[in-house]
Amino acid sequence: MINSNEIKKILYDLGADLCGIAPIERFKNAPEGFHPKDIFPECKSVVVFAKRAPSANMLSGNRVVYTQVTISIFKELDRICVNTCCYLDKLHVGAVMIPADNPYEYWDNEKKHGKAILSLKHAGELAGIGVIGKNTLLVNEDLGNMMYLGALLIDKVVDYDPMIAKNYCYDKCKVCIENCPKKALNGVTVDQLLCRSNIAAQSAKGDWLYNCNKCRTLCPNVLGHKKYTKNNVKCF
Repeated sequence: MINSNEIKKILYDLGADLCGIAPIERFKNAPEGFHPKDIFPECKSVVVFAKRAPSANMLSGNRVVYTQVTISIFKELDRICVNTCCYLDKLHVGAVMIPADNPYEYWDNEKKHGKAILSLKHAGELAGIGVIGKNTLLVNEDLGNMMYLGALLIDKVVDYDPMIAKNYCYDKCKVCIENCPKKALNGVTVDQLLCRSNIAAQSAKGDWLYNCNKCRTLCPNVLGHKKYTKNNVKCF
């Protein structure tokens, strides 16, 4: 019988930087159609992992660098996830990958609102690897929001990680809300219609680029909650 430490070792050996595991019972409030069991009916545990984003690249201010690093990390997360599923398959553990980014099926064209088959940031919070901030990004104590997420669903009961019982955002902090160019944030959720109107752009050549990342890069917790004082942006 496989245990949680063995699962985490597989992920770390493949390149993951963080890993947490949540029991299926923690997903009782997941929206209908977006529960882990809607994807994998045999799911008993949700394994969430993160890959570090190199901060100098993400904070460089260069759209090409930011875009390519993000795309590369998404590919790396999917590679880690698929290989972990293959490894677990050999051990007779049923494991189903959750894509780190696209594709997904839910789309409201009028509101430009999309939903992944499973919310990775909520899964990450339930698995104890971070807390969702006012910018709607998952924040880790050490990595801040300089990370991207992947997950897999397994059909085994294993030891779980505790959730983080504190908030990393300060009550009076409105940095992300006030600096969003489209005012898409309210401290709880993001208006995707407003956000999508500015988040992407095309280069003169026609390449797709991330155009805005202020909610991530201006956050005082960007480099980790422990390091927030090194960020020059005032919280309040």
